[in-house]
Amino acid sequence: MTPIPPERVEETEDEDDRGVATPLAITMLAAMFATILFGVQLGATVLTRHRAEGAADLAALAAAGHWAAGETAACARARRITDRMAVQLTQCRTTGVDAVIEVRCDVTGPLPYTGIVTASARAGWR
Repeated sequence: MTPIPPERVEETEDEDDRGVATPLAITMLAAMFATILFGVQLGATVLTRHRAEGAADLAALAAAGHWAAGETAACARARRITDRMAVQLTQCRTTGVDAVIEVRCDVTGPLPYTGIVTASARAGWR
């Protein structure tokens, strides 16, 4: 077999593959961006859940510590805690020597609406 001289080799448009990787690169970058956005949002949701659970626990302990003063005083103490921790107190009641607290908190993250986290806790003298 004799080699073809370089002068006789012609490039055709069918063999031109310039720019083929551009759509693939754009798709991969979009997928990577979506994955990072999802991860950041998931992290924000987990952090909000932990914050709500901590606020509910602390508010229940504060309310249980003031159960002898009555439900109004105990719930006022719980509300003071939840206000300082930037969560909303949705339920506060005392049953005997126990305090039951429920709080809610909006999830903040890179996405516009991401949901609401609720947490509840019970504390008392047992």
